[in-house]
Amino acid sequence: MRESQAAEPRPYHHGDLRRALVDAARRLLENEGPSALSLRAVAREAGVSPAAPYHHFKDKGELLDAVAHEGWLMLDQAMAAAKAAAEGPAKLTAIGLSYVCFARDNPALYRVMYDAARDKEALPMETKDGEDSAYCKVRNTMVELGADPGMETDLELATIAAWCGAHGLAEMAGFRQFDHLKQALGGEEPFLRAVLNHLGLFPGTRPAC
Repeated sequence: MRESQAAEPRPYHHGDLRRALVDAARRLLENEGPSALSLRAVAREAGVSPAAPYHHFKDKGELLDAVAHEGWLMLDQAMAAAKAAAEGPAKLTAIGLSYVCFARDNPALYRVMYDAARDKEALPMETKDGEDSAYCKVRNTMVELGADPGMETDLELATIAAWCGAHGLAEMAGFRQFDHLKQALGGEEPFLRAVLNHLGLFPGTRPAC
């Protein structure tokens, strides 16, 4: 039996009901999957009355948007930490690796994030707008590594390419066909790093084949 099925609902004791509901929704997503998520189930998990979620969310869609927002913030924090811990050209690979590992470690949340983005046909504003946003972290890292900030179109395309490369790897990294490469390279993360390095987004960063 999964943890959330076996455990008693967590009682709600503090004043931030919205926060408690979003946290409860995340727990349900990761433990039981999107099909288990409803306002009633979230209320039960948070230890509040079935009517309580309607004070903050008109329907399940609004709740999922709030959960997706939380996910983007978490991803941004993971990318920032990875960049800060790396040096030189390794910074971009570290950002990409943090992205893929986030998707691996939070599969249901990651899916909700992109489902919400596809529904709106746009990345959330906080993801792309502002110098500290996750998208701009990738772009600014490219500039730090030598990309010309005056070549705006090329820089934008390179940023998109890096984001798409990490996203594609996140979607494919678990395929069994890559097991032999993971074994040869010493594990999953060395495999992920090698793939990201082979994207060749910058002169001199692509390993010789």
